Amino acid sequence: MRTEALYGLLCLAIAFAYVDGGRLGVQGTHFVKDGHRVFLSGTNQAWVNYAHDFGNHQYQHAKQKFEQTLQEIQAAGGNSIRVWVHIEGESTPVFDGGGHVTGTDQAHNLINEMKEYLTAAQHHQILVFFTLWNAAVNQKTHARLDGLIRDTRKLETYIKNALIPMVNGLKDHPGLGGWDIINEPEGELKPGEINSDPCYDTRPLTNSGAGWAGHLYTVQEMQRFINWQADGIKRADPHAMVTVGSWNTKANTDKFGFHNYWKDACLIKAGGGTKHLGTLTFYQVHTYSDSANHFDGVSPMQKNAAEFGLDKPVVIGEFNQDHGGGMNIQQLFEHAYNGGYSGAWTWSVTDSNWQTQRAGMTAIKGKNDQSKGGLVHFSV
Repeated sequence: MRTEALYGLLCLAIAFAYVDGGRLGVQGTHFVKDGHRVFLSGTNQAWVNYAHDFGNHQYQHAKQKFEQTLQEIQAAGGNSIRVWVHIEGESTPVFDGGGHVTGTDQAHNLINEMKEYLTAAQHHQILVFFTLWNAAVNQKTHARLDGLIRDTRKLETYIKNALIPMVNGLKDHPGLGGWDIINEPEGELKPGEINSDPCYDTRPLTNSGAGWAGHLYTVQEMQRFINWQADGIKRADPHAMVTVGSWNTKANTDKFGFHNYWKDACLIKAGGGTKHLGTLTFYQVHTYSDSANHFDGVSPMQKNAAEFGLDKPVVIGEFNQDHGGGMNIQQLFEHAYNGGYSGAWTWSVTDSNWQTQRAGMTAIKGKNDQSKGGLVHFSV
């Protein structure tokens, strides 16, 4: 048997051994922890100071707000949070003049600051999911992220000099829930591209709204970007939870005339066929109703998870009452819990309706139906 295959089997064995241990694990299409099916209930903090929250001693300026949010989530009955790190590389990691990554941050303090935040999260019984990059906007620093997406030599330097050190430094912390490679990669995809391989054919996304931040990358380029990082994370930490914040189920299912661009086979193929660990542990989809307050017909808030035909847990990673298709926040959380999903994270703490969002978490805080969402209140 090839060394690559043996390594993959070893990683699977290690991950399986953790299923009934203290860390979050996966069984089929559900999350499990300490022997129970569990449901991730929480929110997006995303940022306090956009792209300047961690590294270079920046956390001290955001610490109070971050920790206040953790306290408020715990009080509302939530158990998890999604927070952004690099975004487009504004302040971390460290790039040289040629766009190669040489370290985590100039002060060599990024890992310590993230660890400090994780310790506060553990104190409040909250799991943190760190989102590394963002493709929902294209700002003046985008050239740094652009280089990593287009040039595998540059991407290798990020994985070696920043990502793997981060994973190694944080992997044993109980407050770490997992890693989200990139937020809404569809924002910079090229829709309408013709390819005989469904993995690379983006005609299903024509006129879907994909590419709103610019028609910059083929889906194959973005798949490779995800595959290589996911592989690096899992090599450093075989039990790591890895996901991608997909903007819409239209890019994350093979049902209803669409393609799942983030499934295992597509990611591995786009990455060159050798990085077999470079897959997602769970899917994460976002959903908002339109200006008339209507969902698009394939929203997770209109369907149960099983209807998408996916083979992993699915978290509804962004939604809110203001764009909730006429449903209030309690109904949105209850639909996610009862509909076979594995988690629900509202958007966002920075919005004026944060108090309303907390009411959604409270609506399901005492639930423990093992045939539906599972246990909401668990120990971190």
